[in-house]
Amino acid sequence: MAKYTCFLCSHKVSQELMGKRVRCPYCGSKILYKSRSVTTKIKAV
Repeated sequence: MAKYTCFLCSHKVSQELMGKRVRCPYCGSKILYKSRSVTTKIKAV
């Protein structure tokens, strides 16, 4: 499942915990973003 992070309180929120609505269950914020797991750096040739 996807893990989201609340923009205001920085809690990690799973998709199961949110249910059908897009809101942080801790602070009620509607702004959530998906955290990137791995960053890839590419060197220019």
